Amino acid sequence: MKKTASAIWQGGLKDGKGLLSTESGALKQNPYGFNTRFEGMPGTNPEELIAAAHAGCFSMALSMMLGEAGLTAERIDTVAQVTLDKQPDGFAITDVHLILQARVPGASQEQFLALANKAKAGCPVSKVLNATITLNATLAG
Repeated sequence: MKKTASAIWQGGLKDGKGLLSTESGALKQNPYGFNTRFEGMPGTNPEELIAAAHAGCFSMALSMMLGEAGLTAERIDTVAQVTLDKQPDGFAITDVHLILQARVPGASQEQFLALANKAKAGCPVSKVLNATITLNATLAG
């Protein structure tokens, strides 16, 4: 399976503008630029998209692992925080922190944490990122 996305960029780094699109059409010429990436202006940026991809991938991986354990989540709520740090040779994504809250009837805290950590390690997006990936997981009542 292959999935594609595209980026069009025009101009210099700080004054340029770009458009991001995905094969599925979920993103269609979404604007991005220096100001959306570093100055908090409306629009998206690569780190935000990586965070969304990681949160979605991790949630699906956890759902699969719960199912293999005979459990079904009522809800999996994952936030991924991607850290972009300035390095001597440029910028790098150095960390991804996953914040998980889930409602899983019948799961013990120990079982939930073991499956969440297994999902963190096994998620394909986790495997592609060369960053420290941490996880805070909460099993709701």
